[in-house]
Amino acid sequence: MNFKDQGQGPVVVLIHGLFGSLDNLGLLARPLSEQYRVISVDLRNHGASFHSDEMSYPQQGADVIALLDRLGLEQVSLVGHSMGGKVAMQVAKLAPARVDRLVVADIAPVAYPHARHQNVFAGLNATLTRPPQSRSEAEAILAEHIEIPGVRQFLLKSFAKTEAGWGWRFNVPALERNYANIMGWPDDQTRFEGPTLFIKGGDSDYMQPQYTETVMAQFPAAKARVIAGTGHWLHAEKPVLFNKLVVDFLSTGG
Repeated sequence: MNFKDQGQGPVVVLIHGLFGSLDNLGLLARPLSEQYRVISVDLRNHGASFHSDEMSYPQQGADVIALLDRLGLEQVSLVGHSMGGKVAMQVAKLAPARVDRLVVADIAPVAYPHARHQNVFAGLNATLTRPPQSRSEAEAILAEHIEIPGVRQFLLKSFAKTEAGWGWRFNVPALERNYANIMGWPDDQTRFEGPTLFIKGGDSDYMQPQYTETVMAQFPAAKARVIAGTGHWLHAEKPVLFNKLVVDFLSTGG
């Protein structure tokens, strides 16, 4: 599992979302590293981490725990966004004694509808059918299926040139095959009793009021904060406020 290690102090592990990489939470990693040791990870089938045909949340949680073992880290705090938030929640459930504090950004421990990323996969598959020879060519192909420029730019952060030519760092076929797992949630029975903060984007529909009972059943110590005027990418849209919420919670539990 690929990772970036920076700073000194209590350990915080940052976990990115679907189609992302360890750089996605860089706006949080930099200020955090002034008082914490920050471990940013590439999840399986993302970034520079290994590719696998399998991608369940228990497996991804085990990947993170294996990294903690490898680095000799007995206890850490976790911050995860979207799919990374689900991975963080899974780690907390699998190894609760090793998680000091848990921060989950704009995702709930529930199964979501399977239609959220159809246009994204259509665009990505088009680039596999007609392999682009440049970033601009890749964007043009994506634009045939993905209307929002910001989404295309986010995806293109993982489009890179290697010795074999241009291609995606994330494993498109495996992500599509495992999409039901990614949007699902395998474990609504076990609990994590430790301090937990859910941060919602005010304009995002990923965290709904009807999920509150489900959240509290699994994370009984959970607190919630809302960042008004932000969508699902709340950490990028209002980084100063997002970072303050995270730092305050990690340092004081506030």
